[in-house]
Amino acid sequence: MESRPTCDVLVIGGGPAGSTIATQLVRQGRSVVLLEKDHHPRFHIGESLLPGNVALFDKLGVREQIDRIGMPKFGIEFVPQSGPERSYVEFAEGWDPDKGQAWQVRRSDMDEILFRQAGQQGALTQEGAHVRQVDFDDNGADVTAQLEDGSQRQWRARFVVDASGRDTLLANKFKLKHKNDRHNSTALFGHFRNARRLPGKREGNISICWFEHGWFWFIPLADGTTSVGAVCWAYYLKARDKPIKDYFFDTLKLCPELHDRLDGAELVDDRIHATGNFSYSSSQATGERHLMIGDAYTFIDPMFSSGVFLAMQAAFDGADLVATALDRPADYPAARLAFEERMRVGPKDYSWFIYRSTNPTIRDMFMNPKNIFKVKQGLMSLLAADIHHGAAYRRSLFMFKVVYYFVSLTHPVRSWRGWRRRRINIQDHGALRGETIQS
Repeated sequence: MESRPTCDVLVIGGGPAGSTIATQLVRQGRSVVLLEKDHHPRFHIGESLLPGNVALFDKLGVREQIDRIGMPKFGIEFVPQSGPERSYVEFAEGWDPDKGQAWQVRRSDMDEILFRQAGQQGALTQEGAHVRQVDFDDNGADVTAQLEDGSQRQWRARFVVDASGRDTLLANKFKLKHKNDRHNSTALFGHFRNARRLPGKREGNISICWFEHGWFWFIPLADGTTSVGAVCWAYYLKARDKPIKDYFFDTLKLCPELHDRLDGAELVDDRIHATGNFSYSSSQATGERHLMIGDAYTFIDPMFSSGVFLAMQAAFDGADLVATALDRPADYPAARLAFEERMRVGPKDYSWFIYRSTNPTIRDMFMNPKNIFKVKQGLMSLLAADIHHGAAYRRSLFMFKVVYYFVSLTHPVRSWRGWRRRRINIQDHGALRGETIQS
């Protein structure tokens, strides 16, 4: 064990959440250590960004770099399980027309940009350092990481930020992590060359395609490849009776439109990934000398591509919370309560729609969006990650729910069948337990 260096804040995890908060803390004049267990660039899913990210990239000073690697994205296409109908919505239809564009990105490229930015701003960054232990006391924490050569190194920090992603280091340590009993999905995904895309301005838009056992994403990337994934109920992957790749291609056939777009396409690296039972939450995001942000705090179904935005926004908010903890400890308890409340807003808003995404009523509303009571503006603000817009957004989102419940009551049999099927689908069939496997 080498001698123990000290810092104001130690950040665990060099993804979007960790790199963003490290940059912001350095700009406050803090000494920051940022540890990443892998090496950039490294593969990561979650390639579809939202317009809410744009302002955050501006604040970080990396917008031009993201623009160079990104595929412009202006909206969403919804594709039903069968039939020729299509629904196209644009982010600019929300309450803030300026939030009209985002990007599709390779996460390996984007995450490296953010990580290098943190180092350039003054954070001490180290890759290949897997944090194994965090021991807190009244004045801070001792953080122990295992390096690639098997040796260990320890740091002394006044405050610790857990941005360890799905490792959920501190949530596991303090037994705060809980499986989301209201959602139980698995995902199969891969990357293709020569997939047929939408024409013109819509080329970079994400397509969400429903099928019997869940939904597909279709995400065009700037390098000509396209990310395609199936998010399905756990029972469906549990029933797999053949290799992952064969099962994935059989799954694609369940969505004729998507299968047609991939006719003649080539699977990159001949590889399909699978991951399962990934929705979870933590009962709290903060402690006396720590906070958890990004996937280290919670992860929800990726249907609305909210993950990167929620992680980065939490990092900006978290940097302010750390400043309070270190500079004005008397104000910290109240700041913690406000931070905890703000951290629940996004997941709560998105989850309401995710839990009902298989219901025929919500699918009809997505396929035929109307702006009665400004509900479409509320929906598009949500999809653009303009979730802190204010009272107008809250009213329109509330009215969307009112319309949903009204329509559901006018079709009681259909609604009951949709509810019942979902109750069956979310049962734990033990398909996968959060691990990732490859073909």
